[in-house]
Amino acid sequence: MRVLIVGPGYVGLALGKELVQRGHEVFGLRRSNDASGELQAAGLHPLVGDVTRSETLLDLPSQFDWVVNCVSSSYGGADDYRRVYLQGSRNLLARLEHTPPAKFVYTSSTGVYGQNDGSLVDETAPTEPPNETSRVLVETERVWLEAAQKHHFPAVVLRVAGIYGPGRGWWFKQFLAGEARIEGEGHRTLNMIHRDDVAGCIIAALERGQPGEIYNAVDDEPVTQRDFFAWLAAKLNRPTPPSVPEDVETARKRGVTNKRITNRKLKAELGYAFRYPTFREGYGSEIEPTKDIADD
Repeated sequence: MRVLIVGPGYVGLALGKELVQRGHEVFGLRRSNDASGELQAAGLHPLVGDVTRSETLLDLPSQFDWVVNCVSSSYGGADDYRRVYLQGSRNLLARLEHTPPAKFVYTSSTGVYGQNDGSLVDETAPTEPPNETSRVLVETERVWLEAAQKHHFPAVVLRVAGIYGPGRGWWFKQFLAGEARIEGEGHRTLNMIHRDDVAGCIIAALERGQPGEIYNAVDDEPVTQRDFFAWLAAKLNRPTPPSVPEDVETARKRGVTNKRITNRKLKAELGYAFRYPTFREGYGSEIEPTKDIADD
């Protein structure tokens, strides 16, 4: 297959490497050619273009079999989200709709779910997030889903949970630095997925995903904050982080939620088998290289 990855960063570069190893011809679109050597070393053909500037997409090659949009925002504010995700998606769709690929995957976020009662959440659950950035993601999903439903554009949406892996994992880094804190009783649920499984889920969606469908890309076991830190403490022979009072106002501003997200649909319909089914296998693979740091 001839594949275009838009935004080959932390996830996209790993995805590109895997696709190249499987024999696909892979192109990587970034805003500048500063990292072209990194793409070439991974076997990707570098392309330059900025989804926020439609004129830079005019000279893109056409006739891709698969396209993956996994761009990320550099700054994290609502205005940047609108520019990168929402307008960027509109620009990319305008460029692709006349020569559509056989399959298109957009990586969204499980942050679109606003549930805060610890309930089990699947793809049919309401998407009413409390913060503005996540509401922009809901709007962006709608761009692709409406294109699939009204114009037969072959778009699939993956809602990706909190990503961890080599060099990544906020809670893990906080723990290693001795800065982790358990908020309140520690009952809030963390929904996670290893980077390599994100890449695997994207490939499964490219191969078997149905246009217009949404799939949750999350591992098999949501875990409470307290249980996650207790496991890390036992694994690394370090004390469990202290508890601090939960700051409800700060949590509200951050859009903090509490829900258990299920991957049943992804596993049933895409047939994906997780390399790291839970945080134990995933973080277990990360812990050995960090043991010396943890023991200092």
